[in-house]
Amino acid sequence: MAELTDREDRVLSTPFGDPSGPYVLATLRGKRVAFLARHGAGHRLTPTELNYRANIFGMKMLGVEWIVSASAVGSLQEQYRPLDLVFPDQFIDRTRGRISTFFGNGLVAHVGFAHPLSHHLSALAADCAADAGARVHRGGTYVCMEGPQFSTLAESRLYRSWGADIIGMTNLQEAKLAREAEIAYSTMALVTDYDCWHPDHDAVTVAMIINNLTQNAKTAQQVIATVVEQLDVETRDPAHSALATAIITRPDVIPEKTRRDLAPIIGKYLK
Repeated sequence: MAELTDREDRVLSTPFGDPSGPYVLATLRGKRVAFLARHGAGHRLTPTELNYRANIFGMKMLGVEWIVSASAVGSLQEQYRPLDLVFPDQFIDRTRGRISTFFGNGLVAHVGFAHPLSHHLSALAADCAADAGARVHRGGTYVCMEGPQFSTLAESRLYRSWGADIIGMTNLQEAKLAREAEIAYSTMALVTDYDCWHPDHDAVTVAMIINNLTQNAKTAQQVIATVVEQLDVETRDPAHSALATAIITRPDVIPEKTRRDLAPIIGKYLK
């Protein structure tokens, strides 16, 4: 992003292993921001291979309180066209065996997830996208599938019958972990193509998808810059206190190592 100044790369190690790569720390329109390429340099990690816990925990270590996550998706509905931007408000989990919590190892917590995305942040991002001239959809359901293969035709039709709108492979785990880390999280979904239910799907080529993604990426950068400029970082989101009533385990029985490992997340509740 050309507007970034005072840029530095920060390599972090977390109790959950290494993130996908170094975090880019920089100033954008007067505010400090952090960026992480979730698939690593050169897009070398599959959705299943991503260390979601390390990626989000690293953000928490850096003091991040708001995340706008940009990612490519396929469309499950005619009205969600290639190059549209979608700001969903719900998820359906079709992943298998991914670790989606920081808790365990002697500490139990259950955060609310009925509304998995930040309404405030998504509304602001959608407004910024509309102002940038993008075709915007506010709300919608994102199916998160395991991948790396795409859906079968039967699966694609099933998701449509459920009323789902878009399909991707990464954002659900990020949203769950961000909630546990008390980070407000919003998905900016970049529609690259129709999923295989669509009669024109077979005419889609990788080159077309990449071209659409490149066009969308330019818009996404503009949207993110405007969100950073307009977001009042003093605003409090419900996600910022998600753990206030979520920790079940009695403090005196929590193992010391678990306390140390999760200190950036739970420290304020165990003083």
